[in-house]
Amino acid sequence: MKILLAAVIALIVSAVAGKLLIPALVKMKVGQSIKEIGPTWHMNKQGTPTMGGLMFIIGIGVAILIMGWEGMLQGNFTHLYVFAFALVFGLIGYIDDYQKIKHKQNTGLTAPQKFLLQLAAAILFVCLMRYEGHVSPNLYVPFADTYLVMNWIVYMIFAAFVIVGTVNAVNITDGLDGLSSSVTIPVAVFFAVLGGYWGQYEQLGIFGGAMVGGLIGFLLYNHYPAKVFMGDTGSLFLGGAVAALAFAYDMPLVLILVGIVYICETLSDILQVGYFKLTHGKRIFKMAPLHHHFEMCGWNEKKIVAVFSTISAIFCVLAFLGVMNRFAI
Repeated sequence: MKILLAAVIALIVSAVAGKLLIPALVKMKVGQSIKEIGPTWHMNKQGTPTMGGLMFIIGIGVAILIMGWEGMLQGNFTHLYVFAFALVFGLIGYIDDYQKIKHKQNTGLTAPQKFLLQLAAAILFVCLMRYEGHVSPNLYVPFADTYLVMNWIVYMIFAAFVIVGTVNAVNITDGLDGLSSSVTIPVAVFFAVLGGYWGQYEQLGIFGGAMVGGLIGFLLYNHYPAKVFMGDTGSLFLGGAVAALAFAYDMPLVLILVGIVYICETLSDILQVGYFKLTHGKRIFKMAPLHHHFEMCGWNEKKIVAVFSTISAIFCVLAFLGVMNRFAI
């Protein structure tokens, strides 16, 4: 019940925040700049308010404080650790968005700046979770119901790579109206259901439920045609939240399943760039990342969002089937 109520509270707060935030963003002329190398028909999105991710960040924050209060009184702060970690990434995204708006172009922080900030945040988070006893170097393998034992140094390198990769993969997925939020809702549902299914993870379930509600509230304004974009503020926060939840549940390998869309989007970008350089101008996809390829194939944004979200939901169901017996070993 707490998880469901967290979703309802986050939805209401996010929806109300949108009513207040969007006019304020418009007044401040906080508009999105569109890359010239992107699809030409995306140019009509130029000027759409960005940094809308603030609305679901606020919604999630309010919901987890209210519904997680009882657990906090008992000394369980895992959901706050996840929120704080995601918030750090949201702050990095906010700085990036601010730089883009200030210079009126689609480039903010440099790639090395983003990477170093994200890497530092990832290492600090894993160290904190290790200190609190929430993570171990024993990687749980879905479906196999077994563990891969690693030493801590290797695990830390692995964790930093996975976290930074996940965050940036979610960011890459945020390229169409409602895409990143719609794809992430099934992922949040997965983590929320696990929290209810495994009682000892209720605080994390509350966070997952709040994510579901917050994203639905945001989608009221972000569905096609979008009235607001989440910006890097929102997409980096979401990426941080997804990665943090996977590690807080101490099963980062589950990201391979729940993050299948993020992975495909990122791989399409990597393959495109690599193949382009190797062949001196040839391309695998009509345009990368993957959602742009399907646009160039004639799919409209609504169809792409529907298909990608369905794929995400199917793999989240598979992920649940793969981990549901974890504590029955």
